[in-house]
Amino acid sequence: MNIPTELKHKPVIVSEDYDKIDGRSAYNSDAKGLSLGLAQWNERGKVDISAKVWRYTGEKWSRQSEELPLHRVLDLAILICKTRKVFRERYHKNERDYPKYPLLDRIGLQGGAMNVSVCEANPQIVGDMDLFEATLAKDDEIISERLNVLSGLLKELEA
Repeated sequence: MNIPTELKHKPVIVSEDYDKIDGRSAYNSDAKGLSLGLAQWNERGKVDISAKVWRYTGEKWSRQSEELPLHRVLDLAILICKTRKVFRERYHKNERDYPKYPLLDRIGLQGGAMNVSVCEANPQIVGDMDLFEATLAKDDEIISERLNVLSGLLKELEA
């Protein structure tokens, strides 16, 4: 299925048929494509690049399609990597090992920092963390494959 080009987001680089490789939803996903292109929020004289996940309901392109600035996509990748590391180390540590718990880490960005914390406001946090960890483990092969590809590409960029 071809990603639409007549909408406000103007695709430049696309990955069509994404639904065939969309993790556990592969072959049964409404996310039909990914694109990098000119952001829909562009104004005259100000152009941004964005990443977009294109969702299709079976009848029309969905309003739930997401568009993100590239730095946010990378921030999400950083958050995923840090979260995976925290959960891998979870069995070897306890709350005493996290002196600023629920703050797990501060990752320096742009002269500030991205805080990585446990969401204490969630009243079901203990059970939800267990469910999150189980799902992370179940999806380990899917996530690891993508992180290995990303790692290789990052190494290539250092050249």
